[in-house]
Amino acid sequence: MNKISIIIPIFNEVNSISKLLVQLENKAFQKEAIEIIVVDGGSTDGSQDSLYTNFNIRLIEVGKGRAKQMNAGAKAATGNILYFLHCDGLPPKHFDQIITNAVQKGNLAGCFRLKFDYNHPLLMVSQWFTRFNHISCRGGDQSLFITKNLFEEIKGFDEKYIIYEDNEIISRLYAKKQFVVLPDYISASARRYRENGVWRLQFHFGIIHLKRRLGHSAESMLQYYKKHIL
Repeated sequence: MNKISIIIPIFNEVNSISKLLVQLENKAFQKEAIEIIVVDGGSTDGSQDSLYTNFNIRLIEVGKGRAKQMNAGAKAATGNILYFLHCDGLPPKHFDQIITNAVQKGNLAGCFRLKFDYNHPLLMVSQWFTRFNHISCRGGDQSLFITKNLFEEIKGFDEKYIIYEDNEIISRLYAKKQFVVLPDYISASARRYRENGVWRLQFHFGIIHLKRRLGHSAESMLQYYKKHIL
C-alpha cells in the first residue's frame, strides 16, 4: 500500500498551521495511509504547540531555511510518496487519493493547479496559467508530490537556495521529463501579495525569475529578495 508523508515547513505560523491540520483531516481520503511531518525552523510564536490533529504527526526542529527543513522532513519520512506543502496552502478534497492515483499511473512527480484566495485581476490571470505543464507556470504554492525514490535520486532540495528552492528542484524534474500538473486545485493564501502590493510583488518575482534565467547565483537572488520584498 502506498503511504504519503506530508512535509510542512513552518516558521512562526501559529495562525496557519492549526487551520491547515484541520483542513487536511477533513479532506484526506485514507488517514491511516498518511503521516504528517512538521519541520520547524525555530519559531518563537508557539507554532510548535498548535499541532492538534488525529493524524500520525511528528515535529522536527532544524535551522531556518525551507530547503533545509524540507530535506530534513524527507529524510525522516517513512512514506514512499513525499508531499511538500506550504503552511498556507489548502489541497483539494481527497488529495491523497488523487496523488496516489497519479503515481500509480507512472507520474512520479507533480503538483496541483493553483487558485488564490484573493480575486485580484492579475492573480486570476496568473492562476489561470498554472493549468499548463510548462516550467514558467510553476511555483511552490502549487505544492509538490514526488516519490521518495526519485527525490533521493535527484538529491533533494538544493540548500544553497534560501528562496526559489521550489522552482530549482522543479526545473531538475522537468529536465528529467518527470512532472505532471493535476487538474484539481490547491487554494493558496495571497497574504504576501496583500502585504507587498500585487503588482509590486509580481514585478519583483519576475525579476528574480529573470535573474535565475540569466545565471545569477542563489546569493544574488536572495539579496534582491531581501532588498525589495517584505
